[in-house]
Amino acid sequence: MILNTELEYKGNLFPSKIISYQKNLDTLSFTTDNNVVLQITVQRDSILRFRYTTTGIFEKDFSYAITKYASKGYNFLEVTEDAEKYIITTSKIICHVAKLGMRTSLFDAKDNVLICEDELGFHWEESYELGGDIVKMSKSAQEGESYYGLGDKPVDNNLKGKRFENWVTDSYAYGKNTDPIYKAIPFYTGLHHKKSYGIFFDNTFRTFFDFCNERRNITSFWAQGGEMNYYFIYGPKMSDVVAYYTDLTGKPHELPALWTLGYHQCKWSYYPESKVKEITSKFRELQIPCDAIYLDIDYMDGFRCFTWSKEYFPNPKRMVKELADDGFKTIVIIDPGIKIDREYSVFQEGMEKDYFCKRANGPYMKGKVWPGECYFPDFTNPEVREWWSNLFKELVEDIGVKGVWNDMNEPAVMDVPGKSFPDDVRHDYDGNQCSHQKAHNIYGMQMARATYQGLKKFAYPKRPFVITRAAYSGTQRYTSSWTGDNVASWEHLTIANLQAQRMCLSGFSFIGSDIGGFAEQPNGELYARWIQLGIFHPFCRTHSSGDHGDQEPWAFGSNITSIVKKFIELRYQLLPYLYTAFWRYAMEGVPILKSLVLYDQSDAHTHYRNDEFIFGEKILACPITEPNAKGRRMYFPFGDWYNYWDDELIEGGQELWVDADLDSMPIFVAAGAIIPKYPIQQYVGEKNIDELVLDVYFKLGEETSQVFEDAQDGYDYIKGRYSLRNLKLLGKETSLIIQQFKSGKYTTSYETLKIKFHGLPFKINKIQIDNEVVLFKDAKFSGENTIVISKEFTELHITA
Repeated sequence: MILNTELEYKGNLFPSKIISYQKNLDTLSFTTDNNVVLQITVQRDSILRFRYTTTGIFEKDFSYAITKYASKGYNFLEVTEDAEKYIITTSKIICHVAKLGMRTSLFDAKDNVLICEDELGFHWEESYELGGDIVKMSKSAQEGESYYGLGDKPVDNNLKGKRFENWVTDSYAYGKNTDPIYKAIPFYTGLHHKKSYGIFFDNTFRTFFDFCNERRNITSFWAQGGEMNYYFIYGPKMSDVVAYYTDLTGKPHELPALWTLGYHQCKWSYYPESKVKEITSKFRELQIPCDAIYLDIDYMDGFRCFTWSKEYFPNPKRMVKELADDGFKTIVIIDPGIKIDREYSVFQEGMEKDYFCKRANGPYMKGKVWPGECYFPDFTNPEVREWWSNLFKELVEDIGVKGVWNDMNEPAVMDVPGKSFPDDVRHDYDGNQCSHQKAHNIYGMQMARATYQGLKKFAYPKRPFVITRAAYSGTQRYTSSWTGDNVASWEHLTIANLQAQRMCLSGFSFIGSDIGGFAEQPNGELYARWIQLGIFHPFCRTHSSGDHGDQEPWAFGSNITSIVKKFIELRYQLLPYLYTAFWRYAMEGVPILKSLVLYDQSDAHTHYRNDEFIFGEKILACPITEPNAKGRRMYFPFGDWYNYWDDELIEGGQELWVDADLDSMPIFVAAGAIIPKYPIQQYVGEKNIDELVLDVYFKLGEETSQVFEDAQDGYDYIKGRYSLRNLKLLGKETSLIIQQFKSGKYTTSYETLKIKFHGLPFKINKIQIDNEVVLFKDAKFSGENTIVISKEFTELHITA
């Protein structure tokens, strides 16, 4: 008997003709005669979910990315059909589904303008080698379309013409355009004709995105397994697209404690205890503000997680207490690799409870990391996450550690191809057993989640602080992050700026870079310029490998030290402004940093800008990213902008040269802004805030600002114990009115506001507070256009 043993290679397969349609509340199902089913779920009026199966049956619906707190519901839904298509209409979107081929087109429901349309649309290729399907989607690019997002990619903001891979990878000393690196965030935003939409491809396998690279006017995304499962999110404002995506995948579960927004110092490694104390003492001696000191892997006993080196740190509880008394919070590193050691309690417990990852044919997944040969907990198992969270009791509750830093959680494995687990490693995946192909991109996320749960439990009643290197969409619910092992180079200063902006565009705002570069050694000029950028990143930390020299603020001579001190002090003054931006991010999903295109998508000049960004709502910043520079050209968005240093007023909508010697940086404030400031402190909580400064920047017209304050830590703000000042400014040629609308039950420690006026076009002749004329001496009016008034005012009126 002769058998044909060759497999039939089918190539790309496509949906055929739709033969049936069903509606079940918010979910519409379309089935073709070749057994493809498209399920469209109306998540919100502006969000549709597209889910395809090629077998007629959907697998269990499960996602680590989508939060259970995501907003749901719609105001209008209508389904009609004609000879060629089904028409789904919500109050924001019209979706056409072609009866032949199942291709979809999406339109703005208000003006019927085409927003996004399938080209080949959904198609697939059977994968004999891996099992299942390689799932693919291609869409036609619209005229002039640009693309943004995708998380941690070290490339220019506009992604058009580029191709990317999402596979969480340990990328030591990566460079510009290195891909992939540490994070997988399969979400992008498209923009054309002043309208913006987003696509979130919720697939944890190795995914790829092509933005008109392979074919000029086609954008596509595909995955090496899993489902074609994506969310279409319509703005049309890009800021709304990002906010809706952040709502879908989760806003931070709580505000960060205010101290976590201070300056942090880190190195691989500060040890022994005497070295740690030497560093912290120097900060206080030089009066350079700092809130946190980090301990890298050398604090452990032989790199065993949850242990301390008796040689280097004989009494960690005493040391942590003494550091806390001096205002320093201690942060320690914890990696996923657990050393194979029968005498080591964490290893023993993991073995007894069978909590470590296994290969497909039974043995444990063994890999070499810092401790030597290790096993790795399966963080996709909820029982393992609970066990892991309880391991933090001693570190956090007993010793007093205030934060934990998860590293190497891609997961990184040394000396093996691919630098990670083999594909055949098995995972529980919360009861949806799978291989590492599916679990790889979420492994670090689930480690960070388990760590977060531990800190939330044992740091209570204070808020948890966790940092992770690896991440997938939704990780922002639990943790902050940094951009991994960068390099001390001018190119990497540029990359750090791009990565932070892109992460914020991708729903993950609590982000920063290793200031000064992790690998190699910066000179003083590069370090100073990096600090200037770093103080505007939500997470602000110097970190270095230590192999190449010292990287503390005083390591580069007294001139650089004074510049660094000046900018770290500025960070501390702006803490109430940054905290307010964080509150908006946590409440509404508004990114803390805004690329210029996010700030004003209607201005075509912003679509390819990389360097300038908006910090919070009202501050425009632009780093100097070249050596020996005395300034730079930068673009000013439409509107009027005050130079932070000298109050010079610049009209926006143009590119200009800005002077910025080494001790300066281009920083501008939007006209009409009211910027809250605290006094300079050596650490958060050092001083009782006895007066809040409000820098008021004059504008002809109206502008609103906010100041959010609470106890700076703890959970009372959730119960309404916060103070929210809504400040409305109305500027005229001979007068200025500021109205305050206050809410919340928190009583601030200060009683007065010091209001500093910038750019007033008139000399103050009369001050009225709540309709009563106030004498200059009673308002402590000074010739510098500064007055002091009660924090409880409702209307301040100054006239010429």
